[in-house]
Amino acid sequence: MSDVVVVRGRVVLGSSVVDDGVVVTSGGRVTFSGSVADAVAAGHGPALEQAREQALKLAPDQAQPAPGTLVLPGLVDLHNHGGGGASFPDVTSAGEALAGVLEHRAHGTTTLLASLVTAQPEVLLARAAVLAELAEAGEIEGLHAEGPFLSYRRRGAHNPADLQEGSVELVRDLAAAARGYLRTMTIAPEVPGVTGPGGVAEALVAAGVLPSLGHTDGSTEQAEALIEQVTSALRASSGSGAPGRPAGTTAGPMTATHLFNGMRPLHHRQPGPIAACLAAAARGDMVVELVGDGVHLDPATVRSVFDMVGADQVLLVTDAMAAAGMADGRYDLGPMSVEVRHGVARIATPVSDTQVTGGTSGSDTGEGEGPIAGGTAHLVDVVRCAVEGGVPLVDAVRSATAVPARVLGLTGEVGTLQPGARADVLVTDAGLRPLRVLRHGVDVDVAGA
Repeated sequence: MSDVVVVRGRVVLGSSVVDDGVVVTSGGRVTFSGSVADAVAAGHGPALEQAREQALKLAPDQAQPAPGTLVLPGLVDLHNHGGGGASFPDVTSAGEALAGVLEHRAHGTTTLLASLVTAQPEVLLARAAVLAELAEAGEIEGLHAEGPFLSYRRRGAHNPADLQEGSVELVRDLAAAARGYLRTMTIAPEVPGVTGPGGVAEALVAAGVLPSLGHTDGSTEQAEALIEQVTSALRASSGSGAPGRPAGTTAGPMTATHLFNGMRPLHHRQPGPIAACLAAAARGDMVVELVGDGVHLDPATVRSVFDMVGADQVLLVTDAMAAAGMADGRYDLGPMSVEVRHGVARIATPVSDTQVTGGTSGSDTGEGEGPIAGGTAHLVDVVRCAVEGGVPLVDAVRSATAVPARVLGLTGEVGTLQPGARADVLVTDAGLRPLRVLRHGVDVDVAGA
């Protein structure tokens, strides 16, 4: 039983919390999750006793979990530009990018998409090739391309000089450079060449890449047209052509990139894309990202969206950039320079509201300030912020685990503690601060997390 790991605490399952709970892993897989009593009845008593004896030898006062200790599935972040000083849109080697991956992994994010930002095509292709090495090595799940087919007006922190009309050729080149690991791409429906027959949306689905509606100044009707086109195409496609997905699984539905941020605001006479996204999520045709870090969105907004569309249609994401886990200062985000003050990242050179509306994520700017340029939180911080804002714990956890796993076509593989799943486990204190992380059943170094 040398590879058996036993973790005890309040275990957060799909829709419930088991107070006197335990998770048992072996061979890098979950073998049991549930109550201690059920674990003993299922024959795991010797493993629990051995774990207790080992704990008594190492730390007698910690043989039992501290009151309130939580055991969660490893978190899954589908929108992440870096951390620990490493910027995925700027890395030139897989080793450099790995520093950002490990920063988030130490805080419980065991599955991650590395996000690019708008740049010149040759830069995008080079970065995709580098990050594909990490995907092939199993360090990340794949890539997310945020741009370059985005709205000029709602570009946020994206370089205006690098925005372009939809290009099927670039989609194909980028998918090839990513060696099949391009998982999602943010697109604006009003940009020429994005929707309609022979457009970017069609090419993305054909390549096994999920389109994500975002950074858009489009109308409700334009958003609805893209949602309808993508939803119909996904239903007609198996969606299981990308590497790393379990046989027979299907990715989807499509997503909305950081809902509210980088979008025309909701207005009762000009509802814009937000109304279309909320309606699509409510009927199950879309999952909406929320950067619920307390900076991009008010916690009440996050809570309201959960109430409106349900946790199964919400993705909690970080939109993190290089400053996650780092001190305030200057950082790069692709071709843009970012200044972080008091943990808030903004474009270093402010631009007028006539030139840009919204931040990277597209948050509204304050007077004399540049657009918000990504987040500095870890995903566990976003989960904590959602819970403190009134979202039930099981819902917030599900939107950071099982829901993103479903979008990736990895249901039952990651983002869950059900038997047979990959043994990715996050242990936190009662305040959702990381204490221990397992990935593939192996402890991750959380020193300083």
